[in-house]
Amino acid sequence: MTDEQPEQPTRERRVLDVAALRALGHPLRMRIFDILSQHGPQTSSTLAELTGESSGSTSYHLRILAKQELIREIPERSTGRERWWERPKGSTAWGDTDDTRSPAGRAALQAATSEFHRLRNEETLDFFTRRADREPEEWRDVASSFTTTARMTPAQLAEIADQIEALITAAGERYRDQEGEDVRSVTIRADLFPLRQLGGAS
Repeated sequence: MTDEQPEQPTRERRVLDVAALRALGHPLRMRIFDILSQHGPQTSSTLAELTGESSGSTSYHLRILAKQELIREIPERSTGRERWWERPKGSTAWGDTDDTRSPAGRAALQAATSEFHRLRNEETLDFFTRRADREPEEWRDVASSFTTTARMTPAQLAEIADQIEALITAAGERYRDQEGEDVRSVTIRADLFPLRQLGGAS
């Protein structure tokens, strides 16, 4: 018996425009986007319970995310006033583009980037400083945080980034929809960037 999986179609990659970045620059909207990404479909009521907000507030922010096609309703699952929402399959990316080089575009990019990293830093800190000791041993043993420092050229760092991205993407494609008794949502991350030079400008 082998563990081979059927080849999956490549997930679409969407480069976000300024309007979508503005939508994600709001703390609650980024949180809702993350919950839908990490835990699957939700309603405004379930999101209210998870975020501590009112269902009216989560419903409002869901509509803004949907307007930018960052999320979508699941009509076949929605009944009456209970509307279910999901994040469409595919990856999102943002960075230095023609759309973000104006002052307004740069501000939208900075706001979305700030919320993105703030939430990820909070999740990392929460796990390693508060939750790790309360997790079952099998999960404690496999939770990891790796870092190293090297001296590299931009081309060498790009090569490492490509290798890591390929590994992470393959894992996501293979296990994204897996179900089972021991299965939980996990996060797989990598951060690569040049360190500030000593004596350099801030």
